[in-house]
Amino acid sequence: MKPEAKIQDIEFVPERSLSLETGRIAKQADGAVVARLGDTMVLSTATISDEVNESNFFPLTVDYREKFAAGGKVPGGFIKREGRPTDKETLTARLIDRAV
Repeated sequence: MKPEAKIQDIEFVPERSLSLETGRIAKQADGAVVARLGDTMVLSTATISDEVNESNFFPLTVDYREKFAAGGKVPGGFIKREGRPTDKETLTARLIDRAV
């Protein structure tokens, strides 16, 4: 059973606060949090396997995407898919991966 939805607001400066929300989105993940700061919103999820792996390797995957639909835009033309990640998205994912 998953815990109820919780929201935590952290105020940095008088008119800027970080909002962390969990338990409402991505319920199939083992853990998920939505972080909001100003106009930026990030969904971060984590999953874990039931099997214990004894190796010395820690697999981590960072998938960073800027979706057009998040800004109210839908790609036009025959193909409505967003396609492969852009160079900016790939570099941002690498920066996040290095920091973690």
